[in-house]
Amino acid sequence: MRTRLTVAAALLAAVLLAVPATGSGSGSISCGVGGRQPVWIDFADGSVSFWRERFARPGVVVATGGPILAAAARSAGAATVHWDMHLRKRVGTPNVPADPEPIEQRADTFFEYAVSVTGCQRPLIALNELSGASLPAPLPASVELYRDNVLRFVTRLSQRGARPALLIPKAPFVGGGADEWWRSVAQVSDLVLQRYPNANRIWRRGSIDGSRWLRASYRRATTRLIAIGIPPSRLGIMIGFQTGPGAGGREGLKPRSRWFDVVKWQALAAQEVSRELKLAHVWSWGWAQRDARSNDPDKTDAACVWLWARSPALCDAPRILGAELNVDRTAGQIILPGHARCTYEGRPLTASAVAAVARLTGDRELALTALVVRAVERGRSSVTAEDVEAAEQRVVRSRFGGSWSAYRRALASAGATPAVGRAVVGDELARLEILAALKPGRPTSEEVASFRATYAGFLARLVRVEPAPSWLPEGEGVALEVSAPGSVFRIATGRTLKVRTLEGVFTVEALADAAPLGALPTAEARAAAVRELRRERRLLAYEPWTIRKQREAEHRLICERDRMPALGVVSLSSFVPFLAAHEASAAPVERVRG
Repeated sequence: MRTRLTVAAALLAAVLLAVPATGSGSGSISCGVGGRQPVWIDFADGSVSFWRERFARPGVVVATGGPILAAAARSAGAATVHWDMHLRKRVGTPNVPADPEPIEQRADTFFEYAVSVTGCQRPLIALNELSGASLPAPLPASVELYRDNVLRFVTRLSQRGARPALLIPKAPFVGGGADEWWRSVAQVSDLVLQRYPNANRIWRRGSIDGSRWLRASYRRATTRLIAIGIPPSRLGIMIGFQTGPGAGGREGLKPRSRWFDVVKWQALAAQEVSRELKLAHVWSWGWAQRDARSNDPDKTDAACVWLWARSPALCDAPRILGAELNVDRTAGQIILPGHARCTYEGRPLTASAVAAVARLTGDRELALTALVVRAVERGRSSVTAEDVEAAEQRVVRSRFGGSWSAYRRALASAGATPAVGRAVVGDELARLEILAALKPGRPTSEEVASFRATYAGFLARLVRVEPAPSWLPEGEGVALEVSAPGSVFRIATGRTLKVRTLEGVFTVEALADAAPLGALPTAEARAAAVRELRRERRLLAYEPWTIRKQREAEHRLICERDRMPALGVVSLSSFVPFLAAHEASAAPVERVRG
């Protein structure tokens, strides 16, 4: 393959000396086709019964191989480009490549015909279609010759003044040196990636997930080539509206209003991605009605929706279709308020908010995940702003001796603003509520015994607490140092003390002396161990719960360029442990030696 690439490159270098650079993104790409990109191009031939009604109008570019149809379309105000269905007749196939000798002569003859069809001396020409695009290197000799033929053919067309557009039906293989051939072709020809998903699958995803999937598909199709150095101004995408089974497109989706939804999403997705990547053109295909397989009477209305979705002036779909058309052109689209990185249920997650949390986490993507987790979990809790303010005051009083300046210094040292710190407090309150609602299973006897052995040296104490806290939900029993506030173990026996924590203010009565867990009677120790093990199980159950809720929330999340946050378990209090709801995490634990 390397030898043939060298020969092809030599040919290309000689030709490029005489060929002006194209695909810069400025100027028209063919006669009558404006310079604004992307250019939208719609296929039509004589079998498309509605081509006059839908495509023969100003603002539409018709791709056709018929001179009579092309002339009529131009007379009605449309622009035209040439569409050729027979590339294999000119260059052969990967298995049976054509004789290279007459390739240039064939290109010359073909160019003259394209000029006659389009009435243009520099026509844009769609070549349907490259075979073997996804074949991995190294290639067999016949495929190498076939690709040499393709390169020679499009190079000659470019030399004559045409702008070839080579249609690519499958994901191109660009490894193993194949990237050199693709770059060589892109010097003299545009590349159009065909994307024909099954409309049933898209519709089932809904407007947000379906649109996001389409955009991701269009990006994947083109960024593979952009990554090897092919400029976006040489690339386009082709979207299929065929209706025969097994070829993508409608695939029998009913009622037809659902197909119209998908057609709208396809147009809007192509519009978004082509704008993002600055692609040269967007093509539509599949309108032909040649036989029973393709003769779908709904195509004319689908074509109207396609035109209307990209520009309402091109077809009055709302009037034509009435209640069959959902006229909302915003659902599922990337429409973000200024400076927003994402929106969740319409509420912005701003770039400044991400940056503020990132100063705490040291990672913007982790910060974005944390903000999404917050939005999801706050929506499943009853925590109010008043609750958060009161909890923050308790934190300052119990953990900073009432010194707000010391509290703010601790926040600043961790990279957090007071607003970020207050939000972390809210996260902790919401998570306490969520954890309390989870239903863990009862631990086994073996687990209880192991817990007692592991934590035998930790302090335990029989207490009564009002109201009942998360670390003693029964209200009375043995509190353990692994979860209860340290002050609980310093109260004089028989006395009460008000204990302030992030969770709340509790009146604690010490009913017995503090002692190591290992010294307690078996029944008391067992009850405490069971409670702590159930707490641990809640924490373990929380991880899959939050991941599941984040995944469920994705269809309510819209992000810039669909750069979705990673799913994850994020506890911002791990970066500011003095804000942790879990008392043992918020302050060091003193262990009994011995």
